[in-house]
Amino acid sequence: MSGIDHILDKALRGERMNLEDTIALFESNEVEKMGDAANVIMNRMHPNPIKTFVIGRNINYTNVCDVYCRFCAFYRRPGSDEGYVLPDEVIFRKIQETEDVYGTEILMQGGTNPNLPFSYYTDLLKAIKERFPNITMHSFSPAEIQKMKVVSDGLSLEEVIRQIHEAGLDSLPGGGAEILDDRTRRKISRLKGSWTDWMDVMKTAHKIGMNTTATMVIGLGESMEERALHLMRVRDAQDECIANKYDSEGFLAFIPWTFQPDNTNLKLERQTPEEYLKTVAISRIVLDNIKHIQSSWVTMGPEIGKKSLYYGCDDFGSTMIEENVVSAAGATYKVNIESILQLIRETGHTPAQRNTRYDILRVFDESSSIERDFVMQN
Repeated sequence: MSGIDHILDKALRGERMNLEDTIALFESNEVEKMGDAANVIMNRMHPNPIKTFVIGRNINYTNVCDVYCRFCAFYRRPGSDEGYVLPDEVIFRKIQETEDVYGTEILMQGGTNPNLPFSYYTDLLKAIKERFPNITMHSFSPAEIQKMKVVSDGLSLEEVIRQIHEAGLDSLPGGGAEILDDRTRRKISRLKGSWTDWMDVMKTAHKIGMNTTATMVIGLGESMEERALHLMRVRDAQDECIANKYDSEGFLAFIPWTFQPDNTNLKLERQTPEEYLKTVAISRIVLDNIKHIQSSWVTMGPEIGKKSLYYGCDDFGSTMIEENVVSAAGATYKVNIESILQLIRETGHTPAQRNTRYDILRVFDESSSIERDFVMQN
């Protein structure tokens, strides 16, 4: 037995990976072996031959941001002529358009805009929920939450999260994690805060009963040890949520993707599809307490997204009816709903629409289309 075989055998026996195991996997180029093991583990966790997706829309409500991340092509500085805050009526129209195509999830995200008071967020969420009571607001990154705390006139982090949750925020996406280690964070985004700032938001959300997701961006100049530490820290936080028996499932999903260098101030080499697939596989192997690993077709494209379903992913992610942040950095893949059905079917699996909590809403057989099924069932 050589290479990483003994580590993968350990994982397949159900034993937990430690930091050294995880570093060794990241340093290995035996990607197919890791993919095979991850697929076995995924099938044990999700024996039903279903791959899920959510019909959702990104709404980038503002591009004004004062943390100036070197890797971001989307933001504009406060005072910029190109800065914007979407009018409420535009946001409402975008949500209505999402419901019109049977969407259930809104991922509202933007910059850390210092000109927006805390009441902007609570008032907007209340107005959205009044108009769209069935839509799930899976919105705002931890960095945006931390900015809300700054502009909230002295509220604690817990009180800020509690108030926006009561106003209508259902769950928190994991954006802004990048790499959960401060050496890399200081290089790429000095003002964005430490990895513990990101994690404090997530742990507090779990404490008050909110579900979240977690992400990781590779290709930011991080070491293999930092990638491994990132997974360890996410897994430890999930352990803590479970141990404390919060009224939350903690991190419902983990979503890794690759840094997109185009049009940014961070000139680094683009990561290969193999490196992405390896990261997906390692994530499934290591994160034994997180149920779902989500494909990132937005950054990698539909075909690699499809391939990731053989490397440990059980979920194809969101239809992304609208997305401006990643596309500003050169990733312009758009996949409509029917295309997602086709891509999942091409892997030999059955597509199913889920909601943000991963409850199955519709299962589509070989002849099903999204339009026909909804007309017949509603």
